[in-house]
Amino acid sequence: MLVAERHEKITELVNGKGSIRVSELSQVFKVTEETIRRDLEKLESEGKLQRSHGGAVSIKENEIEDPYFEREVRNVKEKLAVAEEAVKYVSVNDRIILDASTTAWYMAKRLPDLPVTVLTNSMKVATELANREKVSVIMVGGTMLPRSLSFVGPQTNNALEYYHVNKAFISCQGIHTKRGISDSNEMQALVKQKMIDISDEIYLLADHTKFGKQAFSRVGTINAIHTIITDSNTDQEQIEEFHGLGIRMIRS
Repeated sequence: MLVAERHEKITELVNGKGSIRVSELSQVFKVTEETIRRDLEKLESEGKLQRSHGGAVSIKENEIEDPYFEREVRNVKEKLAVAEEAVKYVSVNDRIILDASTTAWYMAKRLPDLPVTVLTNSMKVATELANREKVSVIMVGGTMLPRSLSFVGPQTNNALEYYHVNKAFISCQGIHTKRGISDSNEMQALVKQKMIDISDEIYLLADHTKFGKQAFSRVGTINAIHTIITDSNTDQEQIEEFHGLGIRMIRS
């Protein structure tokens, strides 16, 4: 079997099963596990699958987030309040990250035309800021997820490695005092991890519906966050609980 043919069949198996182990692929194709690991590395670089510990998972399987058009009309009032508050913490000459969340998009819509640099993996955010004369936009590429109109994968994370920003504004699907922050999509979670790594100060944009929840993929510990901006419906008990962990809480 040619290498290209093996790669095609590996991709089919991963997409069909959702996930598969290196040892299983080694038996199926009668090649060494080291050969399979090289195959998976190559396929990941091409955006065809995502390597995991001991195997690989399907990108299609990971794409369990709701379509963007559904998310952008959910909890609009709360997200707008959070976005409007978050804009207050952007200063002239800042270098900031806006992720592919709908709240970050709302923030982009309300961002004044200031001399700032915005790094993003979101087509919606980049398009929104395209006509701002003073805002410099850098969009990182990769594998596009149609549901969120964003880029993810190894190419996205590799591109982010080249940058350093002083502020990151990211959102999530779940925030928990003990289990940290999480997202419904593993690929998005990995991108958010990298965004946190290259940022000096992390602002988490989270409306009241995100608290006390744990989504599928872990982004990081709660200690990775410096400030949480939430809406007025968030319980005071939750505000105090996160305050107790040394996190600045801002309720819009």
